[in-house]
Amino acid sequence: MPPSNLAIITCSTREPRLNPYITDYIHSILLQETAHYPSVDKLTLTIIDLASQNLPLYNEPAIPSHLPASDPTPHYTHAHTRAWSTLIQQYDGFIFVTPQYNWSIPAALKNALDYLFYEWKGKVAGIVTYGGRGGGKAGEHLQQILTGLRMKPVAMRPGIVVGSAALESCAADGGFQEEDLERWRVCGVEEEVRGMIKEMLNEG
Repeated sequence: MPPSNLAIITCSTREPRLNPYITDYIHSILLQETAHYPSVDKLTLTIIDLASQNLPLYNEPAIPSHLPASDPTPHYTHAHTRAWSTLIQQYDGFIFVTPQYNWSIPAALKNALDYLFYEWKGKVAGIVTYGGRGGGKAGEHLQQILTGLRMKPVAMRPGIVVGSAALESCAADGGFQEEDLERWRVCGVEEEVRGMIKEMLNEG
């Protein structure tokens, strides 16, 4: 059964950030694309920002995979973990939108993933990266991590090449300039995002 409730996760937490603008861009493409899937009764897309989750450096005493698979939430020690568990359990698929930090993913994303196990397990996942060269190394690393969590990451991983002035431009204009959007279209980013969501809907 295809996923019907997807969360798009903004994966960086530092300020100032380009990540929310990239997430909004991906969200806009997905809203257009999912309208073409009448077989999906009601596909919802929700943005989750890791910066709003207030997760400290992983501090649960129990190993998440050792908790009861049917309902791990009440077995976590800390309130912030129970809140995170409750939130993630609501979704049957995820799209991780992440920058590349030193050939990998932000520590905040790895931290958020490590808090849980069964809440992720078995769910379909898409990965979108960005960086000076598109963030492909981060995408490869994240795919390995998600596979370790027993998720189902799809093969298509769009990578967006962004320049050093992108953050200043977005902050000034409230979003990307049309020339940026056109450059990404020409480079095939929108086509890749559409391919990713098609894979996700077929994987569910």
